[in-house]
Amino acid sequence: MNDCTLPAYSMVLADIECNRLAVDASELHGSLSGFLSAGGEAHSTDWLSQLALEGAAGDALQQLFQATSDQLQSPDFGFELFLPDDEQALELRADALVYWCRGFLGGFGLVAGSSDVLSDESNEALADLGRIASSAFTYDDPDADEAALAEVIEFVRVAALLLHGDCVLRRQTRRELH
Repeated sequence: MNDCTLPAYSMVLADIECNRLAVDASELHGSLSGFLSAGGEAHSTDWLSQLALEGAAGDALQQLFQATSDQLQSPDFGFELFLPDDEQALELRADALVYWCRGFLGGFGLVAGSSDVLSDESNEALADLGRIASSAFTYDDPDADEAALAEVIEFVRVAALLLHGDCVLRRQTRRELH
């Protein structure tokens, strides 16, 4: 059984800094998730180059790759977004969600060919991710804002799983039937 645990956010940040990757940790995870959700094939040795990034993946980045791959393939829908901890400021977490969505769209776009293979729900989810990626959040009520961010995070998580299901799982099912 594979370990589906994402590494500590600080460890991924350290690996990113060590490799001088010009990407935010959440954006990197979003890119990887989008790439894999669109059906991109990568291995622990080449996934950074598949995302057009130069550098060698340290231990935390390798763990990020493996956990993300495993979570997306898991039948229990245990996929998690890689965002700063809940102890971090709301603004920081909301910005990280925007970066994650931008990364997802970029990674997805590296692989996705035509949108005609997507269900209507997936096309709508992709459009919604685009709207989130171009958002600028405002903060008026801390309690309501926390709840709203949690809802948006859950929506994004489910949208990623939906797109992965359309692009990867449906393709695998078709191959098994033929």
